[in-house]
Amino acid sequence: MYGYSFDNYGAWGIEYPRHAAKFVPGGFGENLCIEGLREADLCVGDVHRIGSVRLQVCQPRQPCFKLALHFEDKMMPKAMVRSGRAGWYYRVLEPGEILPGAAVHLDERPNADFSFARLVEIVSRHNATPAEWERMQNMAGLAGDLQAWAVSRCGASQA
Repeated sequence: MYGYSFDNYGAWGIEYPRHAAKFVPGGFGENLCIEGLREADLCVGDVHRIGSVRLQVCQPRQPCFKLALHFEDKMMPKAMVRSGRAGWYYRVLEPGEILPGAAVHLDERPNADFSFARLVEIVSRHNATPAEWERMQNMAGLAGDLQAWAVSRCGASQA
């Protein structure tokens, strides 16, 4: 499930006024548009309860050609990567019901010292430190493909 910060839309409107009409909730294809929560407010693996649903922040969005098609602008995927306003994918831990306007409650924070904004930067720029690559290999809540990527990066640095 893709979550995106409602609070990011204002910055997009200022930076890309020609696309202002598309900078509305759902404009980036998100399933959940969340007010008051940005990438910098999250940590990898955070568990949120929204309505009766429990969700875990597991990886950032990596925009593809579909974003460019939606905005009719081939530069938008790169702009999203540069901005760090990627949004986040949730892993569904407990299905349930979410009603519009439901509050987001933080249930667990297994990696309080590893910000989601830092993960976005690592995924976008491949610039993790050796200690970060090591930690990401078994990080609670991190998407499996990113854990495997960290394993491959650690193996490459030892070769």
